[in-house]
Amino acid sequence: MAITKTQMTTARKRAKALKRHVPKAIAAGIDRNRAMLVVELESGAFISVPTGSVQGLAGERIADIVDIEISPSGMGLHFPKVDADVYLPALLEGILGSKAWMAERGRKGGQATSSAKKAASQANGRLGGRPRKASHETMA
Repeated sequence: MAITKTQMTTARKRAKALKRHVPKAIAAGIDRNRAMLVVELESGAFISVPTGSVQGLAGERIADIVDIEISPSGMGLHFPKVDADVYLPALLEGILGSKAWMAERGRKGGQATSSAKKAASQANGRLGGRPRKASHETMA
């Protein structure tokens, strides 16, 4: 499939705009003790994210993700042993994966149980539970 001149021009403009507005990675590593991906940005700031929260890294052994390559643009991280890529702008926006990935993470969190969650549910039940939604007839 050939790329048209218009597509190439559009891609170059987009890359130029990103270059100006997106912080770039200058170093990246794994904090083995806390299982955290740590990225140093060109601004001098550091970000730290649990590896289990990053799409492509979740479930991987720490030993397999310690080798990290930073793309020439500074906007991508590549983990060669697991063939995973992380797009830094998405990571900085707090989007650690695709919508489907994040929905699954939220679903798992909602299914979590704890004694505190059980107690809160029981207390809510003693108060009558969730309020019923008003029907359209009663709102008119």
